[in-house]
Amino acid sequence: MSTYEEKLSLLSEMIAFAKIDGQIHEREYQFLSIVAAQLKVEPDAFKSLFSDTPEKVVVKSEHQRILQFYRLALLMHADGILHDNEQVAIREMGLNMGLSPFAMKSVLLEMQKSPTGLIDPDILLALFRAQHN
Repeated sequence: MSTYEEKLSLLSEMIAFAKIDGQIHEREYQFLSIVAAQLKVEPDAFKSLFSDTPEKVVVKSEHQRILQFYRLALLMHADGILHDNEQVAIREMGLNMGLSPFAMKSVLLEMQKSPTGLIDPDILLALFRAQHN
């Protein structure tokens, strides 16, 4: 991730996604705060994202877009409830990021099959690479 503005934009997108079902569950908030810490976003800046929306920054790197899609998918599963509107929204967001709908569907299916909801990073990338051929 190259700029602080990109990090804030990605977190803001994740917060908006978490609000799709009408509320932010405690486990979703915890997940978001872990991502913020990994991105080295200060706690005050993170908290301000719940009320202020930074300028949207488009991530150019496909690898970073895939990672962001996976973060969103993990967030979707964080509260243990899969809402229909979350599934529609994640597909729309992935399409807006320029990701393959077939790869996104494969990733979501693999996550559902996994007992932990996690998938190996190599498998994640392989599912997207398979769509390039």
